[in-house]
Amino acid sequence: MTWAFADISFTPLVPWALILAPAAVFVLLAVVAVARRARGAWWRLVPLAALTLALLNPHLSGEERHPLDDIAVVLVDDSPSQTVRDRHNQSEAALAAVQERLARQPGLEVRVERLQPTPGVDEGTRLFAGLERAFSDVPRRRLAGVVAITDGQVHDVPPPGGEKDIGAPLHVLLTGGKGERDRRVVVEQAPSFGIVGSSVTITVRVDEPGAGGNARVTLRRDGGRPVTTAMPVNVSRQLEIPIEHGGPTVLEVEAEAGAEELSKANNRAAVTVNGIRDRLRVLLVSGEPHPGERTWRNLLKADPSVDLVHFTILRPPEKDDATPLKELALISFPIRELFEEKLGEFDLVIFDRYRRRSLMPVDYYANIAAYVRGGGALLMAVGPEVQEGLGLGATPLEEVLPATPDGSMIGEAYVPMLTELGHRHPVTAGLPGGEGPEPTWGRWLRVISSTPHGGMEVMTGANGLPVLMLDHVGEGRVAMLLSDTVWLWDRGFEGGGPQAELLRRLAHWLMKEPSLDEEQLTAEVRGDQLNILRRSLTPGSPTIDVTLPDGTTRQVTLADQGDGRAIGTMAVEQSGLYRISDGSRTAIAAVGSLNPLEMSELAATEAKLKPLVKATGGDIRWLSEVGVPDFRRVDPEDPASGRGWLGLRANGEHLVTAIRDVPLMPGALLLLLSLGGLIVAWWREGR
Repeated sequence: MTWAFADISFTPLVPWALILAPAAVFVLLAVVAVARRARGAWWRLVPLAALTLALLNPHLSGEERHPLDDIAVVLVDDSPSQTVRDRHNQSEAALAAVQERLARQPGLEVRVERLQPTPGVDEGTRLFAGLERAFSDVPRRRLAGVVAITDGQVHDVPPPGGEKDIGAPLHVLLTGGKGERDRRVVVEQAPSFGIVGSSVTITVRVDEPGAGGNARVTLRRDGGRPVTTAMPVNVSRQLEIPIEHGGPTVLEVEAEAGAEELSKANNRAAVTVNGIRDRLRVLLVSGEPHPGERTWRNLLKADPSVDLVHFTILRPPEKDDATPLKELALISFPIRELFEEKLGEFDLVIFDRYRRRSLMPVDYYANIAAYVRGGGALLMAVGPEVQEGLGLGATPLEEVLPATPDGSMIGEAYVPMLTELGHRHPVTAGLPGGEGPEPTWGRWLRVISSTPHGGMEVMTGANGLPVLMLDHVGEGRVAMLLSDTVWLWDRGFEGGGPQAELLRRLAHWLMKEPSLDEEQLTAEVRGDQLNILRRSLTPGSPTIDVTLPDGTTRQVTLADQGDGRAIGTMAVEQSGLYRISDGSRTAIAAVGSLNPLEMSELAATEAKLKPLVKATGGDIRWLSEVGVPDFRRVDPEDPASGRGWLGLRANGEHLVTAIRDVPLMPGALLLLLSLGGLIVAWWREGR
């Protein structure tokens, strides 16, 4: 506790007029006496002055002050870039030495703020955000200085002299070493979207300052087979990436390690391009009008992304007149155009109760079979036409169908049942009402008897006959719906069923929607958890390898859910790209940015902080060269650094705990002056 003089104040005992008027008269009389050289004239002023001061009542004001410690903030960079080589150990040793040296400084409080990036937020190293937190409860004028222990890769450096001016010396202790070189992959330009069936162009660069020559680069799309190529270092290169499916397409670019590599964590970059289907083209050929025909049409027309081409053959089989076929339709059936010239432009072909007639030559059925093998999709919905031998089984299409109708039909009501495989297949697994052992669906009225010779039975009908079969043929897919009464669900017969959901899944599976693949591995980040989903027709609880952004690998065992899904979770602690693999498939998930700012540049540098350090009067020291210097307290106007030492400002801040008023003229003194002045004046006049 200390006492400090502040001010002299007056608190008059009477109004100022009653003080100044008599004082003026007395002064005038005294002046006259002095002018006449009367004895004791000057001494008469003494009691006058004493009386005036007594009436003015002067006080001496002062403060009781409690000195406040200055505050030194030590910012410790704990970001992932500090894990490179020996930087973490350098940082911890420097922190211990700084704390030990600062503890010897009197009147100094030390606050340590460790900075770690927030998972899922790509903000880089926000060192000065830590300074704001450390000083949020005290005024900035108490700041003696800031000591930052970092590699210099800081992403929130305020401009010198700006609104966030530090107002105290900033000293930087750099980890790492001077002249470090590191190779990294930089994505310069990449589109966010692309049209399925086309290609997009991305621009990448293998960056390594001071290096030349070529670098071997590995490209991997959607975690598939890697492709290796050579790219010139420090030269931008454009890559053409085909978009083959809807949803995200992830391209990974990984460069081999450089000659003086710090870490391979930034040798990888990833680009996500969302595939958008321009339009889905579906060809629907109905063999005859029937109640279920509108079901297909309504389903496909309800999807705005579908261009539907629908033809219905209006001539019934019992019509036996000589009317030419071309005169029975409003427009002629463009057989050659559809099944020879433009067949490959359709994403899905549906034959709905189609009767084999003389409309289509046999060669066109062969074209359809070749279309399927080449990657097309075919859906066969069969009905009573097979009893008359007019189905499509006895055509070249039979080679791609999973079953051959035998010409008979069972016309009894039944509830469609999911097979064991159907409970796991994404087309039928989890259909509303079908989760339990007995589905709560309405019944269908007939099933076409057939002989399966491949494919997957996912639904069965009366007498255990297959009613829905799926198959992969070459690069394409085929489905057979062996009943024409699925429309009863749409009409609510006996409670109905998930007709729209079943047919929607079926159509999208045929058109290779990635989310409906039987074998798939996906991962996504929600909050601070990585959620892994593996879908498979084979039951089991597989163990998954997860490669973290820093290159380390962890294993996660998934739990089989019994419906084709196996799920697992893992806490995420790093921002960047996570690679998830089950040995045959790979999934990609990103926490924050696919190419995190924090890991983009790893070479230690003083360039980013140097302007601010210079503006505050601080200094930068490399720990690898000079170690931790000493610290001194300096006046605010003095230099804050020197050979072998760094300075912290002595602000002299204090807290006022009390204010006191002390009378400047005590009563005894005033009385002594008044009486003494009168006595001396009387004595002088009497001589």
